[in-house]
Amino acid sequence: MTALPLPGRPADAADAAGTAVADVRRARRGARRSRRRVLGGLTCALAAAFAVRVLLGDYTVTVPDLLRILGGADIPGATYIVLESKLPRAVLAVLAGVAFGVGGAIFQTVLRNPLASPDVVGVSLGASAAAVSAIALGGWEGWSVSAAAVLGALGVALVVRAVAGRRGGFRLVLAGIGMAAAMQSLVQYVFTRVDEHDVQLLLRWLAGSVNGVAWSTIGVLAIALGVLLPLTAVLSRALPALELGDDTAAGLGVSRPRTELLLLVAVLLVAVAVAAAGPVAFVAFLSGPIARALHRGRTTLLGAGLVGALVMVVGDHVGAYAVDDLNLPVGVVTGAFGAPFLLWLLARGHTGRRAA
Repeated sequence: MTALPLPGRPADAADAAGTAVADVRRARRGARRSRRRVLGGLTCALAAAFAVRVLLGDYTVTVPDLLRILGGADIPGATYIVLESKLPRAVLAVLAGVAFGVGGAIFQTVLRNPLASPDVVGVSLGASAAAVSAIALGGWEGWSVSAAAVLGALGVALVVRAVAGRRGGFRLVLAGIGMAAAMQSLVQYVFTRVDEHDVQLLLRWLAGSVNGVAWSTIGVLAIALGVLLPLTAVLSRALPALELGDDTAAGLGVSRPRTELLLLVAVLLVAVAVAAAGPVAFVAFLSGPIARALHRGRTTLLGAGLVGALVMVVGDHVGAYAVDDLNLPVGVVTGAFGAPFLLWLLARGHTGRRAA
């Protein structure tokens, strides 16, 4: 006859281990379901905001007319408004918002500092200073200005990284703040060397705007994101380990060159977005914390990208129609509402992070 297992025997330990494993699996399934719900909700919200931006406003376009226009039909008035104003603004807002959101979230996650966004550490201002100098002092335009913005962002990022050294952290943030101040001084110097017409042009560019951008510029941004985002997806698998610290990440097999490459990709994401839409304030700064708050403290680059795109589209729509007879750049709107919302998040304690 088989004896019944007594308390404290191996059978009890096996049962306890099995229960623990089942609990872990249930927790993981619940986290995955929650993540899918959040991402699905953000996707639906972005689709709705995109539709509102394209279909509604001063000139309302019906869905059948939009489909006819996209199919090649020429509807007097509507075709021009959709293809030359509404649709390019909405598409650029989505692409630039994704780039800002993903790039900012990578900075904050890899450096383990919510202040280490491209806005704060000087990357965005480096791109702005280079582009403004190219426009005002060099007389450049088009592709050359975009190239100058990318090179400016890369230059500032390399200087900040060299000054901060291998330890990074708050040292990197302080170095970035110093470089941002230097770049701001360069921008102010450029303003003293241009006439009134160029001042208006530079102010519009520095505010960050998706208005009046050519389809060719949008196409270049789309190609750049088509290269950078898949690379980000491959490199970002190391993010959960990087959040635990450099030493722990190294112990888990994450090499420093991989980390540096991920930061370089983040710089390029922000740089190409600035080159296309200007330095839109607070989008890169806020997208990561908002996405983490929605995901209960978990870092997710896809969520940050969706939040960035949603903020850009909604901000552009508000800027276009909030004030009668005044088309505000999207950067003005995000700057006005970004800081108070960040303070609200900090006050409620929703900016904590946890590895995904």
